[in-house]
Amino acid sequence: MSKVAVFQQVAGASVRAESPLHHLNLEQMARQNGQGGVVLKEKKLLGHLVLRGSLANELFAKGVERVLGLALPATPLQYQRQGDVQVHWLAPDEWLIIVPGGREYELELALREAMGGHYSIVNTSGGQTVLELSGPDARKVLQKSTCYDVHPRNLPVGKTVTTTLAKTQMQLTRTAEDVYELVIRRSFADYAFLWLQDASAEYGLTIKA
Repeated sequence: MSKVAVFQQVAGASVRAESPLHHLNLEQMARQNGQGGVVLKEKKLLGHLVLRGSLANELFAKGVERVLGLALPATPLQYQRQGDVQVHWLAPDEWLIIVPGGREYELELALREAMGGHYSIVNTSGGQTVLELSGPDARKVLQKSTCYDVHPRNLPVGKTVTTTLAKTQMQLTRTAEDVYELVIRRSFADYAFLWLQDASAEYGLTIKA
């Protein structure tokens, strides 16, 4: 079996990690909050792994299930969660796994050890971030920010879709009744945050650090 070099992207506890939005000083913005119908938060520095393989390959599918403690979603546009592990369906042979920051390296090693056959796994942690949009008016903000129909009939809890936020791409997941998670590319994180901040203004915005 061929060997693959796996790199630990986290430099170590002595090195300060900065999220894509660190320059906005969200802690200070959170202290100046008012009350409103929308809550916006960066779920920063999480671990992101993009996994590709065939569910028809039992060496792949069963290996992933043993490591994650849950089966990869086979139903299109499905989102699953087990504890602090999230799995998003991206395509029939592609999934996004999100875990707490710092766990992605060990998880990648465990998956490579458990999986067999043809597969691909890529650590994209440094290239993405997650914005959480919540509150009773969160859906209204999305309705004027994306072309995707976010009505509950079309976006029920547990559904995940690849769509657009204004002029950038996002992975949109409805994780609870009034809670949405947006996976945004690092280079567009500032743009997406400022867009959502502006789009939420009429409803009142609370920022959480």
